[in-house]
Amino acid sequence: MTTTSETSAGTPSKGGDRRLLGGLRDRWNGLPRAQQWLWLIPLVVLIYALPVLNPPLLTTEPGTNFPIALFDAARFALLAIGLNVVVGQAGLLDLGYVGFFAVGAYVAALLTSPDSMLTKIPYLWTLPIAMIVTMLAGLLLGGPTLRLRGDYLAIVTLGFGEIIRLLATIVGPLKGQVGFQGVGRPPGTSADGQPLFTTSNGTTWYWLVVTITIVILLLVGNLERSRVGRAWIAIREDEDAAQIMGVPTVRFKLWAFVIGAAIGGLSGALFAGQVGFVNNQKFDVPTSVLFLAAVVLGGSGNKVGVIVGAFLVSYIPNRFVELAGYKYLIFGVALIVLMAFRPQGLLGARQRLLAYGRQAYKRLVGKPEQLASDNPMTNERGGQA
Repeated sequence: MTTTSETSAGTPSKGGDRRLLGGLRDRWNGLPRAQQWLWLIPLVVLIYALPVLNPPLLTTEPGTNFPIALFDAARFALLAIGLNVVVGQAGLLDLGYVGFFAVGAYVAALLTSPDSMLTKIPYLWTLPIAMIVTMLAGLLLGGPTLRLRGDYLAIVTLGFGEIIRLLATIVGPLKGQVGFQGVGRPPGTSADGQPLFTTSNGTTWYWLVVTITIVILLLVGNLERSRVGRAWIAIREDEDAAQIMGVPTVRFKLWAFVIGAAIGGLSGALFAGQVGFVNNQKFDVPTSVLFLAAVVLGGSGNKVGVIVGAFLVSYIPNRFVELAGYKYLIFGVALIVLMAFRPQGLLGARQRLLAYGRQAYKRLVGKPEQLASDNPMTNERGGQA
């Protein structure tokens, strides 16, 4: 009797927890998008306040300046969002994403550094110019190569990243290892007359990158819910089937490539401004693989997942400085373990082909979408029950 009582008492408790979590998740997904953003406002405020709060458990000091570590994390998150468009949404394996990052950084350096022979312009103008230039670079690379698939495309993109690095080394005006000093920064001074944006003050840079990242998230989110996003998912799931169904696959892959390149170039220009120095040593293949690791680690195809992955990839070497030299080994092992036990990443993307699927489901069924039913493991448990 005792055993029966304990069992019967434990099962409803676990089931009750699942029902509670499922109910909260359903309520969240049943909310209109505007209300979801209202609930997210406190989280956004907390994210902005992090450099000022400097939480004891989260701080990277005294090893690394905490605001600058946060800026690095935000920059990685912006990069990961751009790479996620290419890899996670369209399913294109890009191993040379660092090439677009480098192009954006060199655009900012060439147009603002006193070491450059080109005409100087205000730093903020270099951000859209960097995006345009990297979009053109993505168009030039993707136009002739996006008919390739899988390993072949990966090799081509890897070669592109190396070509950019070699050009930075051997082309005289790009100054190779000497690089460009004194890259520009945004204007503005504090009450005491000191510049707001300096290489040693990461707080203002962090706020700038977080603001840009939120804007990019809104734009990319709208794209995902549009016809373009549906085409990307169709191509990712089965390119041949998508082509047979009339999706112009090359055109939509090129869109993904160009948009991802623009975000990478923007991140490169921000990096150049904060560091104030650009040379050919920052844009090697391991750096590109680290960008890809952030996307795979967090969950390819999931914007929140890739932000989490980017934060981990950037934060861990800054938090544990003594382990920074082993970061490639650590993330390599982490990826192997992850692929063995959770191949979709920490926060994998749900497969949802319908744009506005949440609203469509609610109109048809009369209640919010049941996310738990998407999980085959949950279905299996439900069948056993």
